[in-house]
Amino acid sequence: MSNLINHPFHLVDKSPWPLLSAFSVMNLVSGLAKWFHTFNMDLVLLGLVTTTFIMVQWWRDVVREGTYQGLHTGMVGVGLRWGMILFIVSEVLFFLSFFWAFFHSSLSPAVELGSSWPPAGIKPFNPFQIPLLNTGILLASGVTVTWAHHAIMENNYSQAFQGLLMTVSLGLYFTSLQALEYYEAPFSVADAVYGATFFVATGFHGLHVVIGTLFLLVCLVRHFHDHFSSTHHFGFEAAAWYWHFVDVVWLFLFISIYWWGN
Repeated sequence: MSNLINHPFHLVDKSPWPLLSAFSVMNLVSGLAKWFHTFNMDLVLLGLVTTTFIMVQWWRDVVREGTYQGLHTGMVGVGLRWGMILFIVSEVLFFLSFFWAFFHSSLSPAVELGSSWPPAGIKPFNPFQIPLLNTGILLASGVTVTWAHHAIMENNYSQAFQGLLMTVSLGLYFTSLQALEYYEAPFSVADAVYGATFFVATGFHGLHVVIGTLFLLVCLVRHFHDHFSSTHHFGFEAAAWYWHFVDVVWLFLFISIYWWGN
């Protein structure tokens, strides 16, 4: 609390989690490479367990300093908001590279692709089956998370809980349908540039849906323990911003890759 005496900023305590998470994620990525080449998941499972443990501990520390110690002042909140905005901007540029690769290949398909898009021999998905259903699911989840946000601002505990629970459920439903779509895919990531751009773009979006669902699940648990108020709920706000970003990216994916790309 001595930090608050001289200035409104929060100087974080020394923490082992940034360094440990870096090693843990490196272990996870190395395990993925090993799994792809040797079909051995031991290192992947170890990386998942250690990364999950570190995430829980790190979240616990941030929740403690923001909820119980009162260290997230108004000035700190402004900094957190700008940090989240810049993070989402970096994510926009991340997905922009995938769309660039897709349109570079599809607008002028090479001779090796049969001078056509989709390439010769590729049978694409029907955009008006599972992809359209997933679009409706994500749009509905955007409505429910906004409902939860307004309920929190009005101190309506039950409606905020219901909105968050529905959003998490819709996120899990979306992920299940996309896993089913991948399982039934008539092409693979190795099928020319079409397979590569399709699975990389939609796969990374699916990963972001999983992360966003975890983000909102943590908010649901925190809301259950009365951590949010009408004036102090940036943890939920950040999750809602991230979720809306995921929704918008999916709309671009559906229109360009699933619909126009067919």
